[in-house]
Amino acid sequence: MVPNGTTLLSFCGVSPLRLRVKEAREARGLSQSALSELAGVRRATIIAIEQGTTSGVDFDTLERLAKALEVEPSWLLVRARK
Repeated sequence: MVPNGTTLLSFCGVSPLRLRVKEAREARGLSQSALSELAGVRRATIIAIEQGTTSGVDFDTLERLAKALEVEPSWLLVRARK
């Protein structure tokens, strides 16, 4: 059960999106500005995602980021199993 007003991703600890975007961006040698341009989203959006200060990301933004990072959108959201 997830407390009211809390998304499942934030309840589980660190959001996989926060980690995965940064991981994929750095693996491709992209700056936040370069990713912003490739994805067609504001740099402030990239910063907020990576810092975990955003309350959520819409599907369009998720798809744009995934395409720019050359990953599936689901990869950005799913926590890796240990």
